[in-house]
Amino acid sequence: MKELTRPPRLAPGARVAVVAPSGPVPEERLQAGLDVLRGWDLDPVVAPHVLDRHARFDYLAGTDADRAADLQAAWCDPSVDAVLCARGGYGVQRMADLLDWKAMRAAGPKVFVGFSDITALHEAFATRLGLVTLHGPMAAGVDFLKNARAQDHLRATLFAPETVRTITSGGRALTGGRARGVLLGGCLCLLAAELGSPLARPSAAGGLLCLEDVGEETYRLDRYLTQLLRAGWLDGVHGVLLGSWDRCESYDRVRELLVDRLGGLGVPVAEEFGFGHCEGALTIPFGVTAELDADAGTLTLDEPALR
Repeated sequence: MKELTRPPRLAPGARVAVVAPSGPVPEERLQAGLDVLRGWDLDPVVAPHVLDRHARFDYLAGTDADRAADLQAAWCDPSVDAVLCARGGYGVQRMADLLDWKAMRAAGPKVFVGFSDITALHEAFATRLGLVTLHGPMAAGVDFLKNARAQDHLRATLFAPETVRTITSGGRALTGGRARGVLLGGCLCLLAAELGSPLARPSAAGGLLCLEDVGEETYRLDRYLTQLLRAGWLDGVHGVLLGSWDRCESYDRVRELLVDRLGGLGVPVAEEFGFGHCEGALTIPFGVTAELDADAGTLTLDEPALR
């Protein structure tokens, strides 16, 4: 697995577009997020359909065509330096194939931030644009708005990425050891759902795979992991980092499953790494080569996330 192109870091005054590729966005949370971004001396602009709600399927932020148009217009706007997702939910898979990837590739590299349902776009940006993306807090996310750690780590990654080249989990090793590879991954259920789609990676081989999820029963997590294993998608993976499992069953129960399904890979596996659906979620750059020390609970990037 090859390292991807790193976009430029942000500078004070940078223009950032906020888009909603998935679920509907509460206006008060959006405004609070914009205030945070302005406090960082950024110039946030809101895409036209961010506050829309689909007429029939109210779990979507407007129509597929409108959500795709917002993302593409923001990405292709030369005055925009970064595109931040407002929230996750569900909907990316419905709109991803409507994007003009050739036009987006021609627009050049810029920063892209999101997680959860945005996992499908992290995959697509890697396969179609060859770009490093940031698995991090979203502009209207509750955990982002109310948590200084999440804000501080994302801000440092955006403006001074050399200061956060080492990420410390404080967690334990499910399987000890060290491993090197290119970071990738995201929400487990989305990675399983993306299998076989035209925008997904064919394999995690050579990578350090980051996994997390939210609100899933243990048998469902079992099914997703088993699907990835049976499909051969995990063959050749170099290491695994486990994030949060918020609103799943007790962590002891989830941990038992993770040991059962991942222990046979024979690679280092580190748990409780502090990314995903959790308070103080850390920002992880996908597409950057790094070294995982599962015993020490550290992830060290070869280069800063952004250039």
